[in-house]
This record gives sequence, structure tokens and C-alpha cells, in this order.
Amino acid sequence: MLGQPSDLDLRLIRVFLAVVDAGGITPAQATLNVGQSTISTQLSTLETRLGYRLCERGRSGFRLTARGERFVDSARKLLCALDVFSAEARKVGRTLVGTLNLGLIGHAPVNANARISQAIERFRQRDESVHFTVSVRPPGELEGLLLDNKIHMAIGYFWHRVPALDYTTIFHETQLAYAGRGHPLFSKAGDVTPAQALAHAWAWRSYPLPEAAGSPAERPVTAVADNMEAVAMLVLSGRHLGYLPEHFAAPYVALGLLTPLAPAAMRYEVPFDMVVRRDARRNDLLAAFIADMKAVHA
Repeated sequence: MLGQPSDLDLRLIRVFLAVVDAGGITPAQATLNVGQSTISTQLSTLETRLGYRLCERGRSGFRLTARGERFVDSARKLLCALDVFSAEARKVGRTLVGTLNLGLIGHAPVNANARISQAIERFRQRDESVHFTVSVRPPGELEGLLLDNKIHMAIGYFWHRVPALDYTTIFHETQLAYAGRGHPLFSKAGDVTPAQALAHAWAWRSYPLPEAAGSPAERPVTAVADNMEAVAMLVLSGRHLGYLPEHFAAPYVALGLLTPLAPAAMRYEVPFDMVVRRDARRNDLLAAFIADMKAVHA
């Protein structure tokens, strides 16, 4: 009696079904590309392994037994199930499966966030079953999360380079010097020189700004802050000048609360990087998203 089907059993079953579909051993020779005696031997072997006769064959022609007719249905179901399994197994090999954890800094330019969204849309067109998690954190915390393998990718401004991380610049953010409505230079905006601005108190970032024109030591810094919202609050007081991202300051400028001092002379560009662990590129899921990010930022 046949137990768990082996490769031999499956091969014999396919021979048997080929004979059934052809209507006999003789017409099946062309389909199977083997001789009549070989086919007869294979059918006999299958019947021996099953323990019952599947068909009558001889001078009177080919005819299924009652058990043979039932076996045909079972055999077709078995082979169909194997085909479905094989297709699913191949699909699993191609499908991206898992979780992708992204870390972002807050208040990125609108067009920058739009590009990231385009990369996600592009990724979703892949053969994938991926769960996204997105968190917003300060740059230093994002680097720590990357090093601890708690996120797969960080996108933001990073003022130093950690050897274990791989940094790829994907866009730049423009920073301009601003004055609040109550500041003495507010009414002179557009004609202010850097020398005139250095005669007034400044609000500065508590972290390094390598791209900034000049350094805190070159100007009277009377306030520091660790994020742009705090810098904006200090500048809006009318008692400090300060640099802010152009897109972030735009609503305040539209309301007449802030004004850029000298957009052509007092500006700098901040690079935003896509950051991953150097050893993370072995992750197929992450490698695919990196490719999509580079495509939309090309």
C-alpha cells in the first residue's frame, strides 16, 4: 500500500494520468516519448505500490477500473496542490516580507517629504508584504537608534559622521537669517549687511552647524536652542536675530512676523542625508527601499 508519495510515486502518477488523457498506452507513447513496454512496466509498478489494479489493458483496449476512476480524481487533486505549493514557494522567495522602521527629523521641507512619500509609493508597487513604522526624533537620537538596530534608516540633518553608518546626501535645505517684527533691523530687511547684523544679539543652535556662515564666537549670541521652534520663538521676540529654514519661516513671513535680513548674503545650505548601518545593505527589504529613495532623488 502506498504511503507518503515519493518522487518515484509522483513520476508514476504523472505517467498514469498521461495514459488516461491520451486514451491508452499506445497513443501515450508520443506524449511520454518512451516505448509501450516501459509505460506498461511503470503502470504495473504503480499498481503494485498501491495494492490494486488501476486499468485493464491488452487486446481489448484500455479501460479504467472502478478504483482507477476514483484514483484519477485523487491524483489530479494531488498534482494540482503540488503546483499551487510550488508557485507559492517561488513567490515567497521573491516577496519582500517584514518590517521597515524609518526615523525622520521633524519639519523637513515639503518637497523633501513629498519625495520620501514617492519612494514609499514606489516601494509599495513591488511584490511585498511589509509593515512600515515611522518615528520622528532629533538627529542624535536617530543615530543612536540606528546603531542599536532599532530603526533601519534615518533621514535628516547630521552634523558629524559615525564610522559605522553610511551617509548619502539626498537634498539640501536653505537657511536664512531672520529678524522679528519688533527688531530694529526689521524695517531695513533686504539692505542689511552681515556687519550690521553682527552688531545685534543672536539666537544660535546648541549643536554644531558646520555649514553656517561664521561661528557663534564671531557674533554676540545671547540665547541658544536645540530645535528650530525654539529659535523661531527667540527671533519672534524681536530681541534676537537667527537662522531658520526658509520653508519653516515662510508662514511667519506671510503674516508679517518675520523677515529675512539679506537672502542673498546671509544664507547657507544644509545637507539632508539618508543614513543606514554599513552592514545593513545585506537586508533585501532595506536595499530595495534604498534603491527607491535614490530613484526619486535622482
